[in-house]
Amino acid sequence: MSIFFPSGRSARRLTSFGHRLGIVAVTLLGLLALTFFIGRVMPLDPVLSIVGSDADQSTYDQVFKQLGLDQPLYTQFAYYLRDLLHGDLGRALLTGNAVTADIARVFPATIELATIAILFGTFVGVPLGVFAATRKGRMGDQVVRVISLCGYSVPVFWFGMMGLIIFYAWLDWAGGAGRVDLAFDGLVQSRTGLLLVDSALAGEWEVFHSAIKHITLPACILGLHSMAYIARMTRSFMLAQLSQEYIITARVKGLSEHEVIWNHAFRNILVQLLTIVALAYGSLLEGAVLIETVFAWPGFGSYLTSSLLLGDMNAVMGCVLLIGIIFVTLNLIADALYQVFDPRTR
Repeated sequence: MSIFFPSGRSARRLTSFGHRLGIVAVTLLGLLALTFFIGRVMPLDPVLSIVGSDADQSTYDQVFKQLGLDQPLYTQFAYYLRDLLHGDLGRALLTGNAVTADIARVFPATIELATIAILFGTFVGVPLGVFAATRKGRMGDQVVRVISLCGYSVPVFWFGMMGLIIFYAWLDWAGGAGRVDLAFDGLVQSRTGLLLVDSALAGEWEVFHSAIKHITLPACILGLHSMAYIARMTRSFMLAQLSQEYIITARVKGLSEHEVIWNHAFRNILVQLLTIVALAYGSLLEGAVLIETVFAWPGFGSYLTSSLLLGDMNAVMGCVLLIGIIFVTLNLIADALYQVFDPRTR
């Protein structure tokens, strides 16, 4: 009987899993519905984007009906959900290609940029936060707090423009616009869409070095915001742990300050930091619009911006759905990691 009827613990896990799936489905459905209906009332006419402003009324009406815009909004949304269940996100007005194909083409560039940015933000932000917490109220703490405040509050596009002026125009340390120098554009066959990976696999090291030169500056600038946020949260978490009684006990036992900080206090904030880093990574994936615009980076953010300006709701809906899936997935991963690293949450 136990083969067909799960134990109480297994049943609870299945119920919890089903509950989470239900929440995910409702969240994504609500996100799609909200975006769909807002898109339909925006003062942008996708028909004019296709036929042009000089088209006659009969041509306009024909395209209007072909797009299904003559149907009630709830009917249009139902048709969209039906196509979505079959894996069809429609065709993009901007390129004429399937939205899925366009997203698959542009998203790897954003993944590459955001991944390097979150690595920079994490490996710089975490030590800065720990450093500030261990020097609370002193000069080091104040410096880190000022750096975090600037990184969190100064607009990222301003950092981007200043970075181009200083490191590209003046010092010539960084690459310019795009992912690679024009001489190397299209030289490497795309396998993964990640230019650094593809050029390394192909053994094209000149292309690899050019790609590194181009991605370093925008990735570091994009990572500044995450670095500031991670540093602030790390400092806050560490201060809460350093005031606990077990830290005092560890010091009384004669443990070195390094052991107290990293083996005791820092270990107890790892679970919280994992959630912070996961959510910061999701924000980078969908929030790279300004950096991609400043650096002419052919990624997801640039594609979404162009689609919005054109009133291309098929592309916008596809992008919004992907963003929602990313955040939901990262939250689920963070919850799973919580249970792995903190037995109390099981």
